[in-house]
Amino acid sequence: MSIEFRRAAPSDFPDVRRITREAYLAAGHFATDHPYMSVLEDVEHRAEHAQVWVAEAAGRVVAAVTLTFAGEPYSEIARDGELEFRMLAVDPASQGNGLGRAVVGKVVEHARQLPGIEAISITSATFMERAHGLYESFGFRRAPERDWYVPGEDVLLWVFTLEL
Repeated sequence: MSIEFRRAAPSDFPDVRRITREAYLAAGHFATDHPYMSVLEDVEHRAEHAQVWVAEAAGRVVAAVTLTFAGEPYSEIARDGELEFRMLAVDPASQGNGLGRAVVGKVVEHARQLPGIEAISITSATFMERAHGLYESFGFRRAPERDWYVPGEDVLLWVFTLEL
């Protein structure tokens, strides 16, 4: 499947919101009333303080991801010289077609073109095993010394990095 990877325009925000919400709910990561769902759904705020990118296939948005850098409001783990990606979501109606892999590939390709970026970092919950396998297939490696807990919750998050 051929995709176009591009910055999200405001006209894409409703699709990004729907895809992100549905993907996280379908995967069972959160209940609809979990406080993080409001963070995931506030695409306007995210786009104002980070870079929201979309994957478009056959004229429709099918995936979204947020890119951020050290010191920016949406960065949780990025160090100087790292691109961090977060909130990767593939439309549940399009899952199983390699779109997640395609988006991660586009993120890696994009990062290689950015001056001063030497690595990519990502946080993943310990239970997101499918995602771990995807990241590892691109050469991402665990960085356990950078793992962290969600503030106020007993949820351990693993950090993966890819040296470029």
